[in-house]
Amino acid sequence: MNKLFTGLACLCLLFSLTGCQIFSPSGSTSADKKVTIDQDVDIALQKLYASTPKARTLAKYAKGILVFPGLVKAGFIGGGQYGTGALRVNGRTRGYYNIAGLSYGLQAGVQSQDYAMFFMTQSALDYLKQSKGWELGFGPSIVVVDKGVANSLTTTTAKSDVYAFINSQKGLMAGLGLNGIKITPINP
Repeated sequence: MNKLFTGLACLCLLFSLTGCQIFSPSGSTSADKKVTIDQDVDIALQKLYASTPKARTLAKYAKGILVFPGLVKAGFIGGGQYGTGALRVNGRTRGYYNIAGLSYGLQAGVQSQDYAMFFMTQSALDYLKQSKGWELGFGPSIVVVDKGVANSLTTTTAKSDVYAFINSQKGLMAGLGLNGIKITPINP
């Protein structure tokens, strides 16, 4: 019974946190939402470049960068994640997206993090733009970059379609699970 209560509490927390991102205060316009997303993306990129200088170097060669600042993950047995972000091409926003996922497995906790995907090939970027919803694991190949990979990454060794960086992690999320993550274009 205690595990059930804890699991429900974590899921309620997830929904309340994602609700903060999904629903805006009354009177908020679409332009206000876009400005807020763009400001959050700027801050997330600045933090990433400060903590991982190789990301700034890689950005110079990327065809586009999709950034999800403050992505929220929570779960207990079952879990979920949600965030909104923007696609940057040549330093300018070219679209807005959300990322959502459900997972099941041995997991517990709540965490927020910034997530940035560097699209290194035009075909990978085109795939993102043309898909009505991109399920990670299908389509372009993605390499998640940790500190070890980042240290050995150069513009000549970067051969994958997409490199994903996770930065500014807050909270604690532990476990193993099966994930279903989808990225969808939005018009905030």
